Amino acid sequence: MSQRCTDLVCADLGRSSAIPIARMRHLYRLDEVERRLTRLAPKDHEQLRSTYERMLEKGPERFQVKPSGLPVMDHLYDELPNFHPVLDDVRRQLALCEDSGDALEITPMLLLGPPGVGKTHFARELSHLLGTGMGFVSMSSLTAGWVLSGASSQWKGARPGKVFETLVDGAYANPLIVVDEIDKAGGEHAYDPLGSLYSLLEHDTAHSFTDEFAEVAIDASQVIWVATANDERAIPEPILNRMNVYEVPMPDADAARRIALRLYAGIRAAHEWGRRFDDTPTEAVLERFAEMAPREMRRAWMTAFGNAKLARRTTVVQADLPDSGAGKRTPIGFVH
Repeated sequence: MSQRCTDLVCADLGRSSAIPIARMRHLYRLDEVERRLTRLAPKDHEQLRSTYERMLEKGPERFQVKPSGLPVMDHLYDELPNFHPVLDDVRRQLALCEDSGDALEITPMLLLGPPGVGKTHFARELSHLLGTGMGFVSMSSLTAGWVLSGASSQWKGARPGKVFETLVDGAYANPLIVVDEIDKAGGEHAYDPLGSLYSLLEHDTAHSFTDEFAEVAIDASQVIWVATANDERAIPEPILNRMNVYEVPMPDADAARRIALRLYAGIRAAHEWGRRFDDTPTEAVLERFAEMAPREMRRAWMTAFGNAKLARRTTVVQADLPDSGAGKRTPIGFVH
C-alpha cells in the first residue's frame, strides 16, 4: 500500500473507479462535552445527559471523504439527462481537489423544478458518488422551526436538530444533507425554520455551529448542502444568495425514453421473475413513457409487469400500463 494510503483511511466508492480518501476530522471538543456533563444535576435532563454520553462514547473524529481522483460520472450523465448542467458544475468542483490535499468543497446547491423531475433522486446519487453519508430533512412535513438546529433542553420534548444528529451519529464529517422542498418552510412556526441555514451555508461561520439542545460547538463546515424546491419565490433572498441555483426541467421525450428503458432493464435484472420478460420493451410502450415524469416511471413499470404476468405474457404492451390519471388523488365529496 502506498504511503498516502497508510496515512489516510481508504474505502470503496462502489460504481466509481476512484477510491475515496478519508482523512479524520475533529468535529467537537471532548473537554467541552465533559464540562457540560459534569454540570448537569444528577437526576435532571436525562436526554441531554444521554446526548453528552453518546458524544463521549463516539468521540469527536469522523471520516472526511473525498475521491482520490476524478470519479467516473458517465452513468449519472446517462441516468440524469436533465441534470447535465448540475453534473458539469459538480465535476468542475471535484477536479479542483482531485490531486491535492485540499478538502472536498461543493458549493451549496438549490435544485428548482416541478414535482417528480428527479431532484431527490439526484441528491441520493450524488451522495453515492462522493462516498459519504446522507441526511434528509423534509420541510413540507415540518412541525417545529428547530428541526435543523435543535431546541433548548428547557423545552418539553426538546431534542437535537438534524444537523447535529447527522454529524454526531454518523461516520462522516462531510455528509450530504438534503433540505427537501425548502420552499414549503413557511412562516407559521414560532421559530424561523430556515434561521440556522444563514450561518450553516457560510463556510466560515459553520465551523462553530451550536445546536440549541446540546449547546456544544460542532464543526459543520464540511457538510454538503442540497436543497430542492418547486418555486424560488418562497425562499428568502439571503438563502438564495448562498447557493448555486439550478433550474431543472422535465426530461424531453427522447431523454424520458432513455430513462424508462434503463429502469426497465434495472427492474428486470433485479428480480428473478424479470428474466421471464423480453430483453427490451416495445417502441410503442416507450412512447407512453415519453410523457411521464421520472418519479412515475418505476410505479408504471411495476404495474405493467404485473398486468402482463396476469395475462400470461412475456411482453409488456401499452394496455398493461396504468392510465395517465392513475395514482392521482380524486376529490371526495357528495354526489349531487
